[in-house]
Order: sequence, then structure tokens, then C-alpha cells
Amino acid sequence: MSNPSSITATAALLLSLISTVTSHYSSSTFSSSPPAPQSTVWHSARATYYAAWDPRDAVGGACGYGDLVKAGYGMATVGLSEALFQRGQICGACFELRCVDDLRWCIPGTSIIVTATNFCAPNYGFTAEGGGRCNPPNKHFVLPIEAFEKIAIWKAGNMPVQYRRIKCRKEGGVRFTIDGSGIFVSVLISNVGGAGDIVAVKIKGSRTGWLPMGRNWGQNWHINSDLRNQPLSFEVTNSDGLTLTSYNVAPKNWNFGQTFEGKQFEA
Repeated sequence: MSNPSSITATAALLLSLISTVTSHYSSSTFSSSPPAPQSTVWHSARATYYAAWDPRDAVGGACGYGDLVKAGYGMATVGLSEALFQRGQICGACFELRCVDDLRWCIPGTSIIVTATNFCAPNYGFTAEGGGRCNPPNKHFVLPIEAFEKIAIWKAGNMPVQYRRIKCRKEGGVRFTIDGSGIFVSVLISNVGGAGDIVAVKIKGSRTGWLPMGRNWGQNWHINSDLRNQPLSFEVTNSDGLTLTSYNVAPKNWNFGQTFEGKQFEA
């Protein structure tokens, strides 16, 4: 029979370890933003591609990331149909895709990991079954041809795939690109690990408390507040409910147009 004092000591040690791990993050719950599904379950969808000459290669798309190569995303990106896009909240989330159901075109045993950076708009001139590939309720992925050809032959065209939401693994910290003018401050948040998508942001100057920011579009967040000549700190919350705080990310002499790097979520 176990010694009661030994059991008590073991329990205390476990509680201490749990406390140490969770101290890196604070958790919050958002009723309007359920936890991101980090699951082993695969779901059915379809995927097409766009060619290298397409103008979307040079444009950041509906998430506002700008130059995707400079932002660190490269060609491992994807545009999502309306059924998946969640009005831009999903921007930054990561998906694993694999080709299925077509032995002629699928490359067996392969999958790709991509980050949501764009929106595939519906075309209501067609039905969802008759050409409106991104029309509701279709779940559709639009990939750069470089990504598409890792799982299927390009001749496949509109390809049946399976997808699942996974954790994002990013190099370096979360990036904060500050834009705006005067008291209007806009911050693009990119290179986010873990869940990848951000649901809430707060900003703090050395002369202010924590101020909530509003989502402008994609992962661009804004506030009207005079934060000039103050070091800036950021508190970001992802769809898993984890909050990451980066203090004094931008120095006192920051300027609009600059990008600064903070801490990173664990993948």
C-alpha cells in the first residue's frame, strides 16, 4: 500500500509542473470563436490551382499579408472559399491537404501544409455544382501551382482532396507591422505559430493601459489612439484561447511602416 505522504508529495510536484507550463500563457474563452479544430479527422473538399503568371502571386490577398515571400509564407499558401474563410478570421491558420479518389492524377503518399492567406470569392453567375467552385456550401482550396503539383498532376484541374486543420510551425516570432497616420494606428499581425489565426489583440504604450484593437480586415487590426513616442507592447489571443504577451516590441522612436518581432506561440 502506498505511503500517504509519498502520494501527497507526488501530487504537489505534478501541480508545480503544470503551473510552470501554463505560466507561459494565459487562457481565455471567446463564445463567438470556438477553439480551432486541431484534429486527426480528415474532411472532404476540392482544390484547384492558379499559375505563376497570375497577379495573385504578387499580392497578399484578402488577409493583407502583402508580399507573401517577404512575409515568410512563400508559395505554401492557399485561398479559401466562403464556407471556410470565416470573414477573414481564419487568416493565418494552417491546413494539411492530400489528394484522394483519383489514381490517374494523385501523387500517392503525399500531402502539403499551407497557410490561409487569401479568399476565393463566390461567383453567383454559376450554381455551386455548375462552375461556382467557391460558392457556398462548397469547401474549396485555391493553391499556387507549385503547391498543387506536390500532391497531384496539374492536368487534374478541379481535384477532390481531404484536409485537416493543424498547428502552424513558424520561424522566429510573431511579426507586427505598424501602419497608419497620426492617431490612427493599424497593425498587421503575421508569422503566427500554433493555431495561426488571431481572434483578439490589445496594444499598450508606456503612457496607456491595455487598449483593445478592432479587426479591420484579415489580420489587420486598428485603433484610434495617440501612441507616438512610446514603446509599444502587444497582447494577442489565438483561436485556441491562448494569449501571448510581448512587451516593448516597438521602441519609443518607432515609425509607421516598420515591422517588429515579438514572442511566438508554441506549435
